[in-house]
Amino acid sequence: MITRLLVANRGEIARRVFRTCRALGISTAAVFADPDADAPHVAEADLAVRLPGARPADTYLDVERILAACRACGADAVHPGYGFLSENAGFARAVEAAGLVWVGPPPAAIAAMGSKVEAKRLMAEAGVPVLPSLDVTAPGEFPVLVKASAGGGGRGMRIVREAAELAREVESARRESESAFGDGTVFVEPLLEAARHVEVQVLADRHGTVWALGERECSVQRRHQKVVEECPSPGISAELRARLYDAAVRAARKIGYVGAGTVEFLVKGDRVAFLEMNTRLQVEHPVTELVYGVNLVRLQIEVAEGAALPPEPPAPAGNAVEVRLYAEDGDYLPQSGVLRRFEVTGEVRVDSGVESGSVVSPYYDALLAKVVAHGASRPEAVRKLVAALRRARLHGLTTNRDLLVKILTDPAFVAGDTHTGFLPLRHPSPGSPGEASELPALAAALALAAANRRRAPVLGGLPSGWRNVRSQPRRARFEEADVVYDPLPGGVSVIGADPEHVVLERDGVRHTFEIARYEDDDRVYVDHAGGCVELTPIPRLPEPVEHVAPGSLLAPMPGSVLRVEVEAGDRVTKGQPVLVLEAMKMEHRIGAPADGVVSGVHVEKGQQVDAGAVLAIIQGGDR
Repeated sequence: MITRLLVANRGEIARRVFRTCRALGISTAAVFADPDADAPHVAEADLAVRLPGARPADTYLDVERILAACRACGADAVHPGYGFLSENAGFARAVEAAGLVWVGPPPAAIAAMGSKVEAKRLMAEAGVPVLPSLDVTAPGEFPVLVKASAGGGGRGMRIVREAAELAREVESARRESESAFGDGTVFVEPLLEAARHVEVQVLADRHGTVWALGERECSVQRRHQKVVEECPSPGISAELRARLYDAAVRAARKIGYVGAGTVEFLVKGDRVAFLEMNTRLQVEHPVTELVYGVNLVRLQIEVAEGAALPPEPPAPAGNAVEVRLYAEDGDYLPQSGVLRRFEVTGEVRVDSGVESGSVVSPYYDALLAKVVAHGASRPEAVRKLVAALRRARLHGLTTNRDLLVKILTDPAFVAGDTHTGFLPLRHPSPGSPGEASELPALAAALALAAANRRRAPVLGGLPSGWRNVRSQPRRARFEEADVVYDPLPGGVSVIGADPEHVVLERDGVRHTFEIARYEDDDRVYVDHAGGCVELTPIPRLPEPVEHVAPGSLLAPMPGSVLRVEVEAGDRVTKGQPVLVLEAMKMEHRIGAPADGVVSGVHVEKGQQVDAGAVLAIIQGGDR
């Protein structure tokens, strides 16, 4: 029987496991790298052990340090979560060799699926349909998909449409895979475009029972990473569902699987092709839990303790939809910094690794939370999710909240017509969050005027901006909008206005706005029924600022310079890669903003840079 369980992970999955452990009466232990010292998962554990190291993300990959942490806190079991060491067979063996309970599949099963190349061979032997593997140097057909053999989460994956791009993309995938997984092996297979990404949740015990616990639709993706998941899939027939379940059970039995895992497939028409098997708990497991009424973490623990599953899984009920809330901008670039406010309410489940005031560091994945809704029908679940996202209060960092709402309300998504190319096809340019429309900007102006009155109690009885003789309208200037608030726009009246709340009425309809400002943050956050608008006031007397040389190429995010591809004097064309930044374990190519000549390179390989740092200067004209 497990008495103290250490989670060899961080963030929302650690909190998720701790929540179940508390319900079961199991003591919990956390591990943390230095940037996570004040993280919620550390505070929630009964005990926590620091993992020292110069590269924070790598400390969670250090087997010996994890085992030392187990000894230090007296843990008798380890749950790997997902990512990091969760699919590392050597880690699983080391845990078992140390006499600890491993809450995961047998090391041999992890090893069997650890190489996607070997996994495809084993699945073919088991009668599971697979795509052919092609020659990495000369596949003979295009488009193809380059994939990391040890990869997952979209890392080490590249679509290649022309032979001229192949060598570069293969090398890039190898580097990213080596960085993320410690293994640079890649392979190539045909790209099955406009297919659905469907996965089957399996759960197996040590007594021969294997459940196929429903399927999940995971087709809405960006950069080969899932953004929206749901259970059941809206595009799978009963006959196709039975085939998928049969293939998933065959896969689990072939490798002697025990515990929770996921078998992933591509589905196009009646064609089914094995993608991979994730020998761990998936990020999107909550949708299965809500539809099937189970706690997969609890079942993982019970199976690890030797319990037997019932012969048949429970029956499903209703639909569940999950979205991944990321700290990222409209170009999917990760954001870091202080999350001033994090509040998501409504008829939803929120699994998060952050809370108001959390610092989101550049060392890890940009996932803030998973927001999940369950309903008796798919439309009901989607409506609940949209309502919760629109009401969410997310301040301090740019997030993909607005994009998620656009996806969930897209007619094609509502109809269940999704595939892996859905997002780039339907929403190729996510854009900036929160448009600075008239009423939110007006509300911000009125709130700032009310704040000025509050700060000047001697003049508290006078209107803001009062003059004996009015010579011009009163206005507020923001980087995003220029607002005249006295006189008010036609048809608009003020019902109430203070620094935190503004109620406006336009053409007989009342609109309520919540206004927030924070120390060390110049922005004004305006939350309303349609979402949130961020505005940056322009000061009357701006402070002198450091001028950036014309043509400067600025870092869009904090990261490490992985590679510099130009030198001073080189001629470049718009979009040509200038250098590559690594942030959150992924490569980000930084291209030239216009045609020109590189007049200077200000960084070198291995250098850590902050967002906004000058990377290079590109000037137009001939030389």
